[in-house]
Amino acid sequence: MEIVVRWSSPLPAEERFLRLLDDVEQGRFEAYRQDADKRRFLTGRVLAKTVAAERLGLPVDSVKFDATCEDCGKPHGRPRVPGADLTLSISHSGELIGVAATPSVPVGLDVETATRKADDGLIEYALSPAEAAHLTGLTDAEKASAFFVYWTRKEAVMKATGKGLRIPLKSITFSRFDEPARLVESGDPALDPATTRSVDLKAADGYRAAIAVLTTDELSVTEEVWAP
Repeated sequence: MEIVVRWSSPLPAEERFLRLLDDVEQGRFEAYRQDADKRRFLTGRVLAKTVAAERLGLPVDSVKFDATCEDCGKPHGRPRVPGADLTLSISHSGELIGVAATPSVPVGLDVETATRKADDGLIEYALSPAEAAHLTGLTDAEKASAFFVYWTRKEAVMKATGKGLRIPLKSITFSRFDEPARLVESGDPALDPATTRSVDLKAADGYRAAIAVLTTDELSVTEEVWAP
């Protein structure tokens, strides 16, 4: 399965981008208090609509999303184009926003800044015993780098299932942080290693990222930087 992940830095809040938001999205944009949060939300929506327009052969200003949450009914769920053979995943961290798209196959994308620290409490919360053992003997910097390889892999598969953190992070085990991403074991029926594919991404300097797709097909992932 060939997948393109498109990355962007935060867009300016200009009319040419703002006009692509519908009324609900405008409301969400305005609800953010911090300018950085507004720009990340705007960029995610504009980037996702651009990708959707290309995949569906539509003008970008005709793409309308339904982001109704299946649990609570509020408009903060995964954006989708009703009736389209398309699944989207948006992720952002710091100054980087990404979008992945697949043909109606569950997909999850996650990106994190790589400058964060990984204390013992976070490691205990997120990693399975087998994964935590792989961090033994690493320096603090190496441990943080390895931890966020695991973290992005896990966040990506959580997003792909649509269950998020309702799946305990410790219940799943990935291959070593310095090996190609592969789900080795899962204690949750929503994730089966036989039908889960993961790839570590390059993203950008200072970031870690991963993509997960619930499929038996092998993945061929290309990363692009978007410049509107």
